[in-house]
Amino acid sequence: MLIRFITLTLLFFSLAAPSFAQSEPRDLLNALGKANFKQAEELLGQIAATGDPRVVPALEAFAEGDLYLRKSDNQVVITKAAGRNLAAIDPLTGETIAEEAKGAFTKIRVNNNLRRAIRSALGGLTLLSPERNVRLAAAQAVLQSPSAENLDLVETALATEQDREVKARMEEARAVSVLASDRSVDEKRAAIDTVASLGGREAIGILMSVSSTIDESLTPDLDSAIAKIESSLLFWDMGQNVWYGISLGSVLLLAAIGLAITFGVMGIINMAHGEMVMIGAYSTFMVQQVIRTGYPELFDWSLAIALPVAFLVTAAIGLVIERGVIRFLYGRPLETLLATWGISLILQQTVRTIFGPTNQEVGNPSWMSGSFALGGLTITWNRMWIVLFSLTIFFALLALMKRSAFGLQMRAVTQNRRMASSMGIRTPWVDAFTFALGSGIAGIAGVALSQIDNVSPNLGQSYIIDSFMVVVFGGVGNLWGTLVGALSLGILNKFLEPSVGAVLGKILVLVLIILFIQKRPRGLFALKGRAVEA
Repeated sequence: MLIRFITLTLLFFSLAAPSFAQSEPRDLLNALGKANFKQAEELLGQIAATGDPRVVPALEAFAEGDLYLRKSDNQVVITKAAGRNLAAIDPLTGETIAEEAKGAFTKIRVNNNLRRAIRSALGGLTLLSPERNVRLAAAQAVLQSPSAENLDLVETALATEQDREVKARMEEARAVSVLASDRSVDEKRAAIDTVASLGGREAIGILMSVSSTIDESLTPDLDSAIAKIESSLLFWDMGQNVWYGISLGSVLLLAAIGLAITFGVMGIINMAHGEMVMIGAYSTFMVQQVIRTGYPELFDWSLAIALPVAFLVTAAIGLVIERGVIRFLYGRPLETLLATWGISLILQQTVRTIFGPTNQEVGNPSWMSGSFALGGLTITWNRMWIVLFSLTIFFALLALMKRSAFGLQMRAVTQNRRMASSMGIRTPWVDAFTFALGSGIAGIAGVALSQIDNVSPNLGQSYIIDSFMVVVFGGVGNLWGTLVGALSLGILNKFLEPSVGAVLGKILVLVLIILFIQKRPRGLFALKGRAVEA
């Protein structure tokens, strides 16, 4: 009796346990219904090894949690809602089998480890796809989730692959799969070199994941590869910081270049300069609102349309401020500072009343969205375009100052106002149009900054102090000094921030500028002229 009981018990468990020896996709899928997490992971490797593309929908449904076991016949099916019931779909053919109550099914559980195994299996199954992009994505999936079960399939696909980029990615996928397999030491040593050539933190993670299971003779190769990658990462991290600094410097250049002209020619401490930047950003918002409601097909051109609008609006406001207030305060710097500070408060409150205190949405055109890799650097398109745009504005303004009659008059007034007046230059109008030009350039800066910062009534306050630091550090009224000062402060900020934090970094930069000004009161590039040197 006891022997009979033991025999029946063993027979029951043998029937209930999933049959891992089955090679048919349907049998392997059905086995998932009774498998635990570890067994399911092994089954996924066997399912991928079949190379049958019909199982792809079932694996995708498994990852989404839509794979169920039907209790009546222990068949694994894909389900979708059908009113109060669930529709059972054949996982291989995609045909609807029946509609039954939800209680007739048991959900097959999935965790993060299984999801990684599913991604790897899906990658292996699509390595032989006729579509190039599908094969490339499949190789990337295997690369991110290495598995020894996929190795044979990867090598089969690699043997017939003709596309150079896809083949390179498959070779990398093969290397990470070899490290997870029981292949020979020589093959694993070559695989370590291949993974090391990938570079990046992902490669370090792959090598670290196999460090505890790999043959001891490969430990020196593994350590050397990790050290090489870390050294490369350090170099690219420094390059990334330099790029971030150039990016920040271009933003500071845009915000400060108009102030450099105004401050240099007129000697006015214009505390309302930041509000010109803010009004330029709101001009962009208004242009986009008109385009969204009436001409949506022109959205990618919205920034090009907003540039002249922002320039004209802020230049007109600047002209009114100069003619209405500032021209009565020349030679009285403290009163000018207080007056422009009051104007900045008025402009902030006016914008807050019209548009509200909350941030406004300014969209990115398609050509300013996304990023691209350059070596080990990640460069976003919006920052890239802002760097190019700020340099374009700089050289255009430099040409205006050096090649035009108005620029000649501006430089004459800057160097010796009294002599320029005696030569027939109408210095009051030079002052007015110079102030309007500086305000207009600030408005153009607002168009660019709307793509990387919040458009709110307080936008200008974020840049006014930094703008003055750039102008004073570079040399008042000198455009080349403004360029060098902006890029220098931008790069210095980005190298200080990781070690001391953003706030303390700004404080240290301010202290360094104060110490520098003690030695060179006129900045890096001082203007020459009798009035300046007097």
